Amino acid sequence: MSLTAPYDQNNIFAKIIRGETPAIKIFEDDVAIAFMDIFPQSDGHCLVIPKKTGATNFLAADPADLGPLVARVQRVANGVVKGLSPDGVRIMQFNGAPAGQTVFHLHFHIIPIFEGAPLKQHAGKKADIAQLENLAARIRAALAVN
Repeated sequence: MSLTAPYDQNNIFAKIIRGETPAIKIFEDDVAIAFMDIFPQSDGHCLVIPKKTGATNFLAADPADLGPLVARVQRVANGVVKGLSPDGVRIMQFNGAPAGQTVFHLHFHIIPIFEGAPLKQHAGKKADIAQLENLAARIRAALAVN
């Protein structure tokens, strides 16, 4: 998909926002939803998406929406760090299929990095749902004390 393709209201993230597709949520407010990536690159890999639909990527977003969204990305990243104690954390955002974007709704990846643990392939193998639920509970608990 090109950088200028129209927004598809039936993409998986739009369905999550509407409650039509389940997600293991770790945070939600009027601006954003954060949930576990079911194809994680590491334990605790999660996504933060804006609830406002229409932007396929960062370049297509309304600049006025980015500040509040990035504040939520930071909040969730701090929750991941507090809840999982990784050695580092990557915050990533892809724009267009050639850059690695697979869902064309603006989103940020928060990927905990644990020394000695190699990252899995982006959009690779589906994770065990029980393990994701366990990790999500730890992140939620950390976010609750923020």
